[in-house]
Amino acid sequence: MEMERRKFIQRIGLGSTVLGASGAMSFSALASPKAEATFNMDFAPHFGMFKNSAPNGIVDQLKFMADQGFRSLEDNGMLSRPVEEQELIGKTLDSLGMRMGVFVIEGGDNWKTSLTTGKKEFIDTFVATCEQSVEVAKRVGAKWMTIVPGYFERNLPMGVQTGNVIEAFKRGAEVFEPHGLSMVMEPLSDNPDLFLRHADQSYMICKAVDSPSCKILYDIYHMQRNDGNLIATMEKTWEEIAYIQIGDNPGRKEPGTGEINYGNVFKFIHDKGFSGIMGMEHGNAMPGVEGEKALIQAYRKVDIA
Repeated sequence: MEMERRKFIQRIGLGSTVLGASGAMSFSALASPKAEATFNMDFAPHFGMFKNSAPNGIVDQLKFMADQGFRSLEDNGMLSRPVEEQELIGKTLDSLGMRMGVFVIEGGDNWKTSLTTGKKEFIDTFVATCEQSVEVAKRVGAKWMTIVPGYFERNLPMGVQTGNVIEAFKRGAEVFEPHGLSMVMEPLSDNPDLFLRHADQSYMICKAVDSPSCKILYDIYHMQRNDGNLIATMEKTWEEIAYIQIGDNPGRKEPGTGEINYGNVFKFIHDKGFSGIMGMEHGNAMPGVEGEKALIQAYRKVDIA
């Protein structure tokens, strides 16, 4: 057991300043007197985004994020992390005064397993994963979980597929409502086989599910590719948007590397009074420490006071 504990500590990059002689957690060492100004908008990086600037594991990366003025984290793969790691992340976020953004409710093989089919085995797996996600959310302090219904079922009309998704999401909402949690459905642009692709389609499903636990994750990168007309589309679907993600197009890198006028988009979001998390779900335009510095500066340029 001691050997396993040592391997776990080594893997997550905990130094002696974090674990005391007794093995107990001491987060006072995480505070930094050299922290940068806090971002006004609640941008959320993910693990790996600053791996060169903070190479000593997840605690080091979280501390670096906080020192750079970020107030939240998102981690798509949280559901598959060991319980000990989830608990560590939750405690570290709390000690740094940071929030937890989304993690993904994975219910199949690369989202090919589809709720559009209406098949009982797929819905049962989805509901069970929602129940598991409640426990993970408690450990890390999460309020939102990403959901994707999966691929088209080519043998069924669109209306029937939509009805199947609505019924499945109602089941998921029943799991999350008692805990004050929300699943946020994400329209994607990764390939043409994905069922959920548009903001208005997501809006319709939210209205049909009719639950505070079923909302929209508006990923600006995907919506630029699928819908365009970003601000007008957000305006029309705003009351169902609970979470936002960022990525410029083309390339899916930080703001300022593509065609999207993020200054205007963020001004609209700010003027709407949005106080939620905005996940930085994109890559870095340049490699290494210098690329990470450039990414931070790109967000400084578009942050709205």
